[in-house]
Amino acid sequence: MRTARPVDPFDWLDEAAAARQEAGLVRTLRRRAHDEDLLDLASNDYLGLVRHPRVTRAAADAALRWGGGSTGSRLVTGNTELHAELEAELAAFCGVEAALVFSSGYTANLAALTALTGPDTLIVSDALNHASLIDGCRLSRARVVRSDHRDPESVRAALAGRAEQRALVVSDSVFSVDGDAAPLAELAAVCRDQGAVLLTDDAHGLGVLGPGGAGALAAAGLAGAPGVLATATLSKSLGSQGGAVLGPRRVIEHLVQSARTFIFDTGLAPAAVGAALGALRLLREQPQRAERAGQVARSLSEQLAAAGLPVSEPQAAVVSVRVDAPSEALAWAAACRDKGLAVGCFRPPSVPDRWSRLRLTARADLTDEQIAFAVDVITTTAP
Repeated sequence: MRTARPVDPFDWLDEAAAARQEAGLVRTLRRRAHDEDLLDLASNDYLGLVRHPRVTRAAADAALRWGGGSTGSRLVTGNTELHAELEAELAAFCGVEAALVFSSGYTANLAALTALTGPDTLIVSDALNHASLIDGCRLSRARVVRSDHRDPESVRAALAGRAEQRALVVSDSVFSVDGDAAPLAELAAVCRDQGAVLLTDDAHGLGVLGPGGAGALAAAGLAGAPGVLATATLSKSLGSQGGAVLGPRRVIEHLVQSARTFIFDTGLAPAAVGAALGALRLLREQPQRAERAGQVARSLSEQLAAAGLPVSEPQAAVVSVRVDAPSEALAWAAACRDKGLAVGCFRPPSVPDRWSRLRLTARADLTDEQIAFAVDVITTTAP
């Protein structure tokens, strides 16, 4: 007997929405005004460059010269002289042979994981990797093993037992929820021993870690090392939008030929390229911004810990405070906002361990007075 079909095939969405509402997991698109009177600890503008006059001028100049969009994929009409300029300067800054710019950090991760692996590859992925890395693993057609969080010996065990000819180990450099850093030097040693490639997503390390903000690979002494590459985003420390893969030139050339998110995607808009290039040049001139972002993060963490809050110990520019329930996290973030402070609110499924958090992002341009204000608001509104 045939099962009766629903009258409306989208009726199941109402049940899903009701379940989210009951669990306190409804997400809301909030319209941000250009002149909000809030201290921002919710964005990823680690170096305080999003509104810097040189960065916004670079974006405007690029749009005026090249137009509002790139007009096509980079293999057709979307590859401007500006794209090549950014790639050359980004590679030199990070100490690698070459770079390839994508429309987002997400597409850069998908490119690296799908174009450099296949059915004959084992991928070993940290248990708390970012969703873009997880999705890249799923699309890769490779066998994927989840390793314990920040555990080189777990990675070694997975690699030692493989039957596949090739292997790739993938990890965030700085994990976006708690701001803890991967042990990249130890992971690289395991990869060398086991003949594997190490790929790190440096979205939250570029501009904050390493000499002058050159990134996590530079901080670990791995910039330009054989068998090592990184992805990065232009939307955090560099105050723009887009992503990049950084590594050996032959890897970059292979991605141009094989990465679907490069071949079939419209190139990054000139304004975003110009803004990222302007921010990169500014960072080269003002390397102290990287160190200051770390100082701000440590100051926030130490003061919140002194107030008795369950706060993470940051290794870059991300600080998080654990909350018992999603509803409490929402209420706490709303109370902070009412007092003039914007904070991030992370709830499941964004947090794999099921703990909700307030997520704070340090900015290099915050003053000591602003840090004190943020600490006071967070502590006085705590549930």
